[in-house]
Amino acid sequence: QVQVVESGGGLVQPGGSLRLSCTASGSVFSTYAMSWSRQAPGKERELVAHITSAGGSTNYADSVKGRFTISRDNAKNTVYLRMNSLKPEDTAIYYCRARTPGMSYYWGQGTRVTVSS
Repeated sequence: QVQVVESGGGLVQPGGSLRLSCTASGSVFSTYAMSWSRQAPGKERELVAHITSAGGSTNYADSVKGRFTISRDNAKNTVYLRMNSLKPEDTAIYYCRARTPGMSYYWGQGTRVTVSS
């Protein structure tokens, strides 16, 4: 069982920045592909960003390209989501997911991001 815990959400003004963090348990974190998804009120959950286990490849939703950056520190069992130029439409609960080499998926409880003046 992999425990996934997100942190770093909060209230930010439009144009501001936040950095979300996600830690996942286990001694083989470096083998997990990690991703961030979000779910806004009344909408389906959408994939925001993905990073491979070695961190060599990243992918982003079109809506966040150029504004969000996913990165990871395998020594700290942590993946980050740096969010710049935030917009009100980025308001959502952000979830972190770990995917093991055996294709098991583990989700965190989510962290709320609110972009509002």
